[in-house]
Amino acid sequence: MAHSISFIGDTIRWMDSNDLPLFSCALPPPNPAPDAGFAGFTTTAGASAPTAARGTDPISVSELNRRVKGLLEANFELRWVRGELSNVVRAASGHWYFSLKDDRAQVRCVMFRQRAQTVGFAPENGIEVDIRALPSLYEARGEFQLGVETMRHAGVGALFEAFERLKKKLAAERLFDAERKRPLPDFPRRVGIVTSTKAAALHDVLATFARRAPMISIIVYPTAVQGADAAADIVGAIDAARVRHEIDALLICRGGGAAEDLWSFNEESVARAIQRFQDETCIPVVSGVGHETDFTICDFVADLRAPTPTAAAELLSPDTTALRAQLRQRRDELTRTILRVVATLQQRVDLATHGLVSPQQRLQRERMTLDQYTGRLDRGLRWAFSAQQQRYTLQRARLGSAAPNMRLRHQQLSEIGQALTRAMLATLTQQRHALNRHIQALSLLNPDRVLSRGYAMVTRRAPELNVISSRAELHTADRITIRFHDGEADAEIQ
Repeated sequence: MAHSISFIGDTIRWMDSNDLPLFSCALPPPNPAPDAGFAGFTTTAGASAPTAARGTDPISVSELNRRVKGLLEANFELRWVRGELSNVVRAASGHWYFSLKDDRAQVRCVMFRQRAQTVGFAPENGIEVDIRALPSLYEARGEFQLGVETMRHAGVGALFEAFERLKKKLAAERLFDAERKRPLPDFPRRVGIVTSTKAAALHDVLATFARRAPMISIIVYPTAVQGADAAADIVGAIDAARVRHEIDALLICRGGGAAEDLWSFNEESVARAIQRFQDETCIPVVSGVGHETDFTICDFVADLRAPTPTAAAELLSPDTTALRAQLRQRRDELTRTILRVVATLQQRVDLATHGLVSPQQRLQRERMTLDQYTGRLDRGLRWAFSAQQQRYTLQRARLGSAAPNMRLRHQQLSEIGQALTRAMLATLTQQRHALNRHIQALSLLNPDRVLSRGYAMVTRRAPELNVISSRAELHTADRITIRFHDGEADAEIQ
């Protein structure tokens, strides 16, 4: 007599009576007729007294259940079983008890605490799951049950395979290559966000932009992020951003969830939409889909993948605090540069002052040099001041209303400008005073002042005009010119 046992899966295992360890031998066939007596005995005349057949000794119920349990566990392997959860009980011990059913049958299941802790979601009545389980028997009540090792949402395995197939296909087309990745802008003016207007991730992203860089304009391209039509909506939102071309960076974001909840971002149509966006624009795409452990096709195609939507917003928003610190640093560097320039020019003026050759020539040259350096210094200071004002105006325009102390900064910059102006005027005044001192010193050495005290200067008129400084230099018939402080007189030596 043959027996068969079926199991939900791809194959059916057939067993005969010799495979069963429950009994020591096969059961005897049933009696052919009602009057043939009990099985295992003969009623023929002259036959010996009835004797017990081999293996007919009774066993206990617990032994029976133990052997059946061993039979089930020895002849079946771990298999994936799909069904709907019902009668779910999560015991205080951490064990899960539930039934797995379909439209024609159901089976009791147990998942012990150590295994249940590895499941990433809470079991609920009515959801469809895949379980990896081993058929067994609860000996105490003789109930058939499945001992569950792993549980997942139904269809996750198929989704993973589809994910890997699409990933390999797009990788072969070089859509994930680093050469395609564009760097993020340092100071984006407008950022586009592709997400649902009802998503909590959008509120987190907007809060991050408001905290770090409120001067950035945000443009939301609303779309569904979950459901059968979500992929088409996402493609439409990306295409709208591509056609309008009004942003400096595009952020695609959604909060965390199960694999099937994020599946819209694994569709090939979404990957192709991102590819078109990258090919037709120079705008980088940032993916902030799910949590840090979630990966989607969108992450690989995008120019940059952020672990969370909030992290994506931080990557796209410059820190205004750091910008203010940088502005202060540049202001200090500019001040030090101007002071160095002024000191250098002052040293050059001093050196030029000491290079006079003759009183008149030296005075004239120094005047020209001083005027030149004064003009250059004046232009340099005005240029530096103008550049500082332009830089301040640019930074003020970029920070806009985000700078909480712009009035104070403006006042400080105004004070610095006034200080620079005062320093420039003081330097010019010092240089003019120095020039006047040199003029007075030169005037003291002027020969005309010596002549005014009663002296005269004698020069030979021919054959060579030169100053006579000794009587021995005069000869008879020499024609001379005597220069007084108020004029000249010609004479001839006799």
